[in-house]
Amino acid sequence: MSLSRLTELAKEDCERKFTSIAHFLTPETLYEAFRSLRKDASAGVDQVKYADYATQAQENIQRLWERLKGRTYRAQPLRRIYIPKEDGSERPISIPALEDKIVQKATVRLLNSIYETDFLTCSKGFRPGCGPHDALDEVDRILFREPISYVLELDITSYFDTIVRALLMEMIEKRIGDGSILRLIRKWINVGVIDEGRLLVSETGTGQGQVISPLLANIYLHHVLDLWFEKEVKARLKGKAFEVRYADDALLCFQYQEDAQKVLKVLAKRFSKYGLTLHPEKTRLIEFGRFALPKAETKNGRPATFDFLGLTHFTARGRRGGFTVKTKTMKKRLKRSLQATAAWCRAHRHDPVKHQQDALNAQLRGHYQYYGRSSNYRSLWQFYRGVQRSWRKWLSCRSRDTPVTWAKYALLFRLYPLVPPQIVHTWADSRSRT
Repeated sequence: MSLSRLTELAKEDCERKFTSIAHFLTPETLYEAFRSLRKDASAGVDQVKYADYATQAQENIQRLWERLKGRTYRAQPLRRIYIPKEDGSERPISIPALEDKIVQKATVRLLNSIYETDFLTCSKGFRPGCGPHDALDEVDRILFREPISYVLELDITSYFDTIVRALLMEMIEKRIGDGSILRLIRKWINVGVIDEGRLLVSETGTGQGQVISPLLANIYLHHVLDLWFEKEVKARLKGKAFEVRYADDALLCFQYQEDAQKVLKVLAKRFSKYGLTLHPEKTRLIEFGRFALPKAETKNGRPATFDFLGLTHFTARGRRGGFTVKTKTMKKRLKRSLQATAAWCRAHRHDPVKHQQDALNAQLRGHYQYYGRSSNYRSLWQFYRGVQRSWRKWLSCRSRDTPVTWAKYALLFRLYPLVPPQIVHTWADSRSRT
C-alpha cells in the first residue's frame, strides 16, 4: 500500500482508524527524510551535525531502522536555546538530536497523508503546499468579498508549551491506532529538555522546535478551534463568520458585532477546557471593514488596525475613493530587521565591499520575498533606505582617514548597487489563489 492509498482511505471515511502504518517507516523513507533536513541546522544534545552523519548515511540509517524495528530506539533529550522576541522577552526553542529529526520527519510525512484530508481550508500553517501568503491572501479575500464588519484577533499564551499531552493523544488516537506510531509520539512529547546542563521535565507542551511539533499543534487546534467553530459555532450565529489560522495565529471575522461578542465570551472557556489561555492584551475585537472607515471619518478619527503574520492591516480609500484594505510591515518587525542588518554591517565592515554587497542584497531579497505585497511598497522603501544608511555608516568606519564624501558614496552605490524594493506578491497572485 502506498501513501496515496492511505490518503484515499482517509478521504473515503473521515472516522477510519489506521491500525497498521508503522511499516511505512522504511530505510528508504528515513533516508529521504534525512536528505530533506536543513544541512546547516543546529545540533542537538548529541552534537551530531548533518555533515558528520552524511559521511556514513546509509549505514547510520540502516542501524536507526533496525532500532525502530526492534523497539530499542530511544528519543534523546532536547537541547534548549532561547531566541529574542519582539516584546523583549525570549522564546524557548527545543532542538532534537539528528536521528530524532530523521524519524520525526518521516513520521510527519506519513501522518500528513492522513491528516491532510481532515484539516479544514481555514488552516494554512505548516501544511504541504501552504505558506503564510496563502493565509494572507485568504484574509484579503474575506475582507474584500464578504460582508465583514468585525475582526477578532486571537493570541494564545505560550501555545506550544501548554498543550495538554493526554488530550492531544486522545485526539490522535481517533485516527491512529498503530501502537508503534503512538509510542513514538509519546516518546517525543514526554522527552526532557537540557537547559544549562540541567534535565527539565514538564507535564505539558510539545517542545517548540521539534520537527513533529507543528503537525501536533495543528491537530490540537483542529479539534479545539477549527472543527468547533465550523460545526458548532457558525450554525448558531446570525450572520456570516470566517476563520483564518496559521499555526497558533488566528483571525475570526464576523458580519455582526453581536456574533463576535458572543464568540469572544465563550472562547476563553472553550480554550481553558484544553489547557489554553488567551492573551488578555493581544486578544481583541475590533471594528474592521468597509463601514469602519466612514464611521471613523465622521468622528475625525482613524479606524482600528490589526496585525497578522508580520503585517499590519488597515482600511483605506482606493484610487477611486472606494473601500480597500492595505498592509504595511509591522513596526516591530521593521525595526528588528533594520537592527539585525545594522549589526551585520558593523561586524562585517572590513570585508571586501563586493562581499558585503552580495550579502546585503541576499538580505534585501529575502525581506522582499516575504514583505513584498502590493500595498506595502512604502515599508519596503523604508527598509531599503535603512539598509543603505547602515552600510554607508559602517563603511565610513573602516578607517580613521578623511571621511568619505557624498560624491564618493554615490559612486560606490553605482558600482555596488543594492537591490531596490520589489513587489513579489501581487493582487493578481492573490486573486488567482481564491
